[in-house]
Amino acid sequence: MSEIKGLDQLREEIDQIDQSIHTLLNQRAACAEQVAKTKLKEFQQHNSSEDLSSVMFYRPEREAQVLQKVIDRNSGPLSGKTVAHIFREIMSACLALEKPMEVAYFGPEGTFTQAAAIKHFGQSVISLPQPSIATVFSQVESGQCNYGVVPVENSTEGMVSHTLDNFMDSSLTICGEVELRIQLHLLVNQDAKADSVRSICAHQQALAQARNWLDNNWPSVERIAVASNAEAAKMAMTDSSIAAIAGDIAAEEYDLMKLAESIEDLPNNTTRFLIIGRENIPASGNDKTSLIVEANNKPGALFKLLEPFHTSGISLTRIDTRPSRTDTWAYVFFIECEGHKDQEILNGVLSTLEESSRMLKVLGSYPKAVL
Repeated sequence: MSEIKGLDQLREEIDQIDQSIHTLLNQRAACAEQVAKTKLKEFQQHNSSEDLSSVMFYRPEREAQVLQKVIDRNSGPLSGKTVAHIFREIMSACLALEKPMEVAYFGPEGTFTQAAAIKHFGQSVISLPQPSIATVFSQVESGQCNYGVVPVENSTEGMVSHTLDNFMDSSLTICGEVELRIQLHLLVNQDAKADSVRSICAHQQALAQARNWLDNNWPSVERIAVASNAEAAKMAMTDSSIAAIAGDIAAEEYDLMKLAESIEDLPNNTTRFLIIGRENIPASGNDKTSLIVEANNKPGALFKLLEPFHTSGISLTRIDTRPSRTDTWAYVFFIECEGHKDQEILNGVLSTLEESSRMLKVLGSYPKAVL
């Protein structure tokens, strides 16, 4: 009886805590509504235009700071990342009260890019699938969507060249980043069986990321590259002879079951995505800067590009090359480094690069991924 009484007391305590949490959530939401009204009032006081579309409700640097504080002050037993994910959804719901955001992503529904958009912005965002990376850029450039989410690199397959190429001509800036652990599953519809599968469909990167597993387990089954893993999942939904390689979000979206789980060859397979928008982001205190540089076509050009970073003690986190659009056998360099472009030391490096290169384009400074 004492054990049952103890459980009753604990459950009553949980109910009381839940009520307190509920009250505090509504207090936070009410405060968020006041923030929106204050932003609108201040905007109208300082701007003669009646166009309110340029009011910044979403502040990436502020959200990164809040999430980092959540992790830093967490004392358990829940992990810091777990609590931060909960706060991410609270912030998402409160932001939706200020202004629902529309975010374009490289679709269709069920892709890892959609999962990245939800991870970064939360479930309350309006996520809109786009048929290509170029369309994501154009939707944000035109103002049809507030932000876009595009893949930029995979830990096993390297850089996504289409994303880098679109930055060459775009006026958009990078506003944030999100890293997503990629878990691939072999998916079929509810009527399919293992011996009915005649082909395995997926995006070419997913096929490459599961190549060894497929060689060992399904060596004689045809592999077909399609536009996206979600497209493969959509095909498998209506055809029992097709198995798709895709993630959990596609399995849920298209009501597929898993013939095998986590079939990626490398257990730490991770894809990094960039958040693109139309405004520059203030420093958060823990930032990255991305830029494109075209070096002068002469001996030692790359060394001269990298030397200012070394001299100033700035750490490079990424360097990649793409063919130049102006000269044959010339290249531009996609460089990422730690720090914010408005900081004095990095600003000095950028000034030096601008003087010593044929072209310099700063793509943006933005908070490092927290989750």
